[in-house]
Amino acid sequence: MHAKDRRKDNASAARSATGKTQIWTPSPAATPTTEKELLAMNLPAKDITLDSMTESHNRRRLRLRNPWSSSLFTLAITLVAFGVLFVIAQSFMTRQLDPKGCEMSYMRPAFARFSDFDTEHTRFASKYSLYLYREGGIDDGDTRVKGVPVLFIPGNAGSYKQVRPLAAEAAYHYHNVLRHDEGALRAGKRALDFFSVDFNEDITAFHGQTLLDQAEYLNDAVSFILSLYHNPSRSLRDSDLPDPSSVIIIGHSMGGMVARTMLTMPNYQSNSINTIVTLSAPHARPPVSFDGDIVNAYKQVNDYWRHAYSQKWAIDNPLWHVTLISIAGGGLDTVVPSDYASLASLVPATHGFTVFTSSIPNVWTGMDHLAITWCDQFRKSVVRSLYDVIDVSRSTQTLPRAERMRGFKKWFLTGLEDVAEKTLPHKEPRTLLTLEDSSNAIISQGERLVLRSLGQSRKPKAHLLPVPPQGAPEGRKFTLLTDQRLDFPGENGKLEVLFCSIFPLQAGQSATVFSMNMGLSGDSSGTTRLACKNAASDAISLPASTRESTYPFKTEHPFSYLQYDLEELAEHQFVAVVDKAAESSPGWVVAEFNAGSEAVVQTNLGLRRLLATGLNLKLPAQRPMVVDVKIPALHSSLLAYKLNIGQQSCDDIELFRPFLRQYISEVYESKFFVNVKEANINLHGVAPYMPPSFITKTSTDGLSLQIWSDPTCDSSMDISLQVDVIGSMGKLWMRYRIVFAAFPLLVVGLVLRKQFKVYDETAIFMSFSESLNQCLRSSLPVSFVALTFFAMSLARASHDPPKPQQHWLSNTWNGNASESLIDYSRNDLLLGSQDAFFWFLVPLFGLICIGICVAVNYITLAVTYIFAAAYSLVRSASQRGDDGRRTPTAFAVTSTRQRVITTSILLLLVSTVIPYHFAYMVLCIVHIATCTRACKLARDTRSDTNFNFYNYAHSILILMLWILPINVPVLVVWIRNIAVHWLTPFSSHHNILSIMPFILLVETLSTGRMVPRVTTRIRYVANILLFSIAVYAAVYGVTYAYLLHHLANILCAWLVALHLSTSTFSLSRLNRMLEDVGPEGHVKKRP
Repeated sequence: MHAKDRRKDNASAARSATGKTQIWTPSPAATPTTEKELLAMNLPAKDITLDSMTESHNRRRLRLRNPWSSSLFTLAITLVAFGVLFVIAQSFMTRQLDPKGCEMSYMRPAFARFSDFDTEHTRFASKYSLYLYREGGIDDGDTRVKGVPVLFIPGNAGSYKQVRPLAAEAAYHYHNVLRHDEGALRAGKRALDFFSVDFNEDITAFHGQTLLDQAEYLNDAVSFILSLYHNPSRSLRDSDLPDPSSVIIIGHSMGGMVARTMLTMPNYQSNSINTIVTLSAPHARPPVSFDGDIVNAYKQVNDYWRHAYSQKWAIDNPLWHVTLISIAGGGLDTVVPSDYASLASLVPATHGFTVFTSSIPNVWTGMDHLAITWCDQFRKSVVRSLYDVIDVSRSTQTLPRAERMRGFKKWFLTGLEDVAEKTLPHKEPRTLLTLEDSSNAIISQGERLVLRSLGQSRKPKAHLLPVPPQGAPEGRKFTLLTDQRLDFPGENGKLEVLFCSIFPLQAGQSATVFSMNMGLSGDSSGTTRLACKNAASDAISLPASTRESTYPFKTEHPFSYLQYDLEELAEHQFVAVVDKAAESSPGWVVAEFNAGSEAVVQTNLGLRRLLATGLNLKLPAQRPMVVDVKIPALHSSLLAYKLNIGQQSCDDIELFRPFLRQYISEVYESKFFVNVKEANINLHGVAPYMPPSFITKTSTDGLSLQIWSDPTCDSSMDISLQVDVIGSMGKLWMRYRIVFAAFPLLVVGLVLRKQFKVYDETAIFMSFSESLNQCLRSSLPVSFVALTFFAMSLARASHDPPKPQQHWLSNTWNGNASESLIDYSRNDLLLGSQDAFFWFLVPLFGLICIGICVAVNYITLAVTYIFAAAYSLVRSASQRGDDGRRTPTAFAVTSTRQRVITTSILLLLVSTVIPYHFAYMVLCIVHIATCTRACKLARDTRSDTNFNFYNYAHSILILMLWILPINVPVLVVWIRNIAVHWLTPFSSHHNILSIMPFILLVETLSTGRMVPRVTTRIRYVANILLFSIAVYAAVYGVTYAYLLHHLANILCAWLVALHLSTSTFSLSRLNRMLEDVGPEGHVKKRP
């Protein structure tokens, strides 16, 4: 009781001292009066007890106030945390890396700037510019438009020059190929006019208002571009062609999001955009959530698109004619998680899709964030797809939406997907195949056709496979694989595949209806005639897999593959594989009909069983050429695997080496592994924080492994799939980067809460380090346990599928999604995980963030001590009194009048010129200076009061430093705008209430005033505020990080109120201070 009374007395003395506005004297060390009374008693036993109690009390007091205090437990946790962080970093940089296969592209660029696109057309003319690309040697500097307009939008800090690879390839392809093709010209193919915009490398990923500004400017640019085609002096187009009414958009990175934003802006010209292709664009959610404007912009744009596609009738959908293709680079993109490129929650499959570059035929490689703009194989596919969907005979300059989607699927999908459209059923027979009646080249029903070489008969020969009757087992398929290119009608290659029906020539019936007559009857009068369709247009390119093959993207001649369901061949009786080689030549063909039950292996093991024991399969010797192993339980993007495939033994020479396609179906991600023995398997499946899809997942969704192997080997094959634990650790970084900025505030909030609680009880403001030591044994473990159970409950709730009637796509367009109950924000909280299996990530991230907080704390202490030492050296001469003796170190405090004026000027600047983020940076610097002086004062005087103030100031600095990353991105944007002389302020960044409490608190602390103790129930306010910051940082911090600044701002407002509650400040006194000019006007000292 006496010790408690003594602490209250000392606290009262401290409060009265801090109440003075001009003179502040540190409280002297408390004199233990009760101890003196006890010492006066001549009781030896009590003397020993008293000494023991006093020593214990002093040790505890020194431990609590020691800024460098650290327990072995804290040190151990910190070491473990950095060990885990090292494993994550090492795994991210060295494990489960996709190979790089991009080839360099070359061009001879020239740009023409539209100087007449000025302030009469757009208010951003002084900040942004519009350019037209021209290729040297082809366009010869002619800046007149001549074809179909295409607008390229660069991404975050991107350059308008990034359009060069695509524009150059478009120019060469038209100049060298299409302009010589009469059929293409009749189909409306013309050159592409590539425009690009110079945003002065604006940073759009961090700043929502910049994103909206760019979208507004681009809509003005689209109107200007279309006007060029209406001006005969600036256009070379044929006068009989309609003027363009729309522009094709290609957006890289954030440019893709800007493209979608354009359609939501007030100045958008209706139907001026109907085709958007985006490259590595984060559509689903913003890359970072440090700016409230970017979070709100994403929400508004995504809500607009979802609402548009939710309409029951096309007339009510403003985006009905828009196609959106999102192309992602995959695991090599370490700037934007490729999961964010998904359109599953935004656009129905009828209007767009997401595909990975590793899936695109003849590309077959992942790409990093910048390589996707210049990769030679990829740019060829993009340019050819654009030429496939344009038609200058229409005012839209493009084909109708359904045909555009068909063209994009042809160029960007593997052809193995369920949505891939086959042309065979929609064709008419154009080839008449005549055979000898005694032909013995008909394969028996159910047998496999195998050709190990071509041209053995020295003349064309047809090998016929009978098509099984329609009553065959369900799921029966026809598959054909060859290392040869399949001929189109009239071509003179080595191999042609036809699907035929018997064509009896009756009296009066002419065979001239066929454009191609293929007679294989020799000199005999063949009477067997087949009406056939050529299958070359449905041929799927697959990467070659030989003994020399290493990667799928190597420039080897690809394999050709055909795959049809039996239902698609209902009208045919035979498959004719025609060997047209005139002499013996290398080449092979394997063709067969197989049952679905033989070609599909469905594993029903759960995720935990698979993780514990792995997956081990033995494919039988008698198996189809293609086997599809489906593993529905493996769908998370957070896990990586190691696949091993045993080698099969062959009696004869292998036709090809086994190769593998890894794929998932929600986003079209396929990866190919050739000559495969082992492979790293990782995928972009179910990812954290991703909004739910339009369509409910089926039980068969998940990882699938499609394996091609030589069926003539007649050998079994062993397959083993194991979880790569270390490789999986690296996947956490790309999906949870923001966690390491938000979760530490959970730790900081609980530590400060403990400090204020002990201070209000004991008048000792313990150090941040000691408070962290104590929290590690109390509130932090409890918090992480509670958050773990909360994460598990959220995952279970998110995993429960919505009711079928809630999905408007369940019955095509017969429902209205505006009535849907899909909650697109249900994965925004905590870990954002849809799988309760990952509950352990909460304590794991908590452990890492504790270690980071310990490191930041000690680094800040070290910096403060270094500054304090330097400050002592600089100020040593000026701190000697008149008598030559050193006086106690003091705070240099300016007059109240000067501080009020300075604060007012800063608030005025925030409200008019500078963003409050800049003011926050200044406050951090000022407060570091305050902590430096407080550190020096505490070390020089060794008093409890000064240590209290130093620990208090240091803890506020730690809080401010963790809030700083939230403010830095917007500050960078502002500095960038200043550099390009763009001074238009952003209204959302000039709210003085967002910074005033910080300013007042930092200004108050700069005078050396300690926050008063609160012994009434009001003390719970600070407790609640700090606990709220901690909980919010954990639950909402990743998705809405920008609000953490405002929560900390509220805390500062409360602390300012506490400071003012014990001050003698009043409006009348303020008025006297402003009117009274001090006689000296110089800086006064607080001894």
